[in-house]
Amino acid sequence: MSAFDPHRPRRSVLYMPGANARALEKATGLPADGLILDLEDAVAPDDKASARDRVAAAVAGRGYGQREVVARVNGLDTPWFADDVAALAAAAPDAILVPKVGSAEDVRGIEAAVEAAGAPDTTLLWAMIETPSAILRATEIVAASERLVGFVLGTNDLVKELRAVHVPGRAPLLPALAWAVLAVRDVGKVVLDGVFNDLDDADGFEAECRQGRELGFDGKTLIHPRQLDACNRVYAPSATELDHARTLVAAWESARAAGGGGVVTVDGRMVEHLHVEEARRVLAQAEAIAERSD
Repeated sequence: MSAFDPHRPRRSVLYMPGANARALEKATGLPADGLILDLEDAVAPDDKASARDRVAAAVAGRGYGQREVVARVNGLDTPWFADDVAALAAAAPDAILVPKVGSAEDVRGIEAAVEAAGAPDTTLLWAMIETPSAILRATEIVAASERLVGFVLGTNDLVKELRAVHVPGRAPLLPALAWAVLAVRDVGKVVLDGVFNDLDDADGFEAECRQGRELGFDGKTLIHPRQLDACNRVYAPSATELDHARTLVAAWESARAAGGGGVVTVDGRMVEHLHVEEARRVLAQAEAIAERSD
């Protein structure tokens, strides 16, 4: 699918309740890289139809600028799934996010429904990874469809399903988080960390952002606009990282111009091609963030 850009900034992706017209309007001015307009958890059963219409209209209005716009539908096994997909196929968001995806068979069913509804090729698929089944089958799920390009960890549901406990540092979740990142990276797609629940714990939130970035996530899903600034800062390359990346690339290119071999030394440390590739990725990320901010 040509619409997929794995290098697009996705540091912060904010859930917005589909039933709340004011929230959907407010999102047009928030510094989020992406938005998830939610028809699932944030919407009561009696409000599903009206929220669907509201979200479809918001998407079709194209009022969110450069933000990546994703609509989360209700699950494949719910009575609202087909109508959600039909409405959003016509509105054409950047992606449709489906919860509780547990197998490659689920992915194929979702893809068939989206295509039957007439969604354009530019509307891609994202999947929630939030059950033990999804974690154990992650390598099958991530490769099940070319249209499926994004994955969101549903950490609250995963903690519940594991009968684990929410603790600082997320030790009970670390094997699942790491395995999900491994599976997604193997196919070159995008993976986002789950939400942080305590809006009053700014230090804990920032620590979890740092942990997610260190694990390899592309960004984090958020539940409130007050989390945006810290998340954007942590998931962007720091000034120190950028200086180091520029130094590596310059030293490497200088050595190549002088006819050097495959290894150079910077600040007493050996630098190989893999280090230079990572440095160039960091610089490209910073450039993309700057362009998005402009």
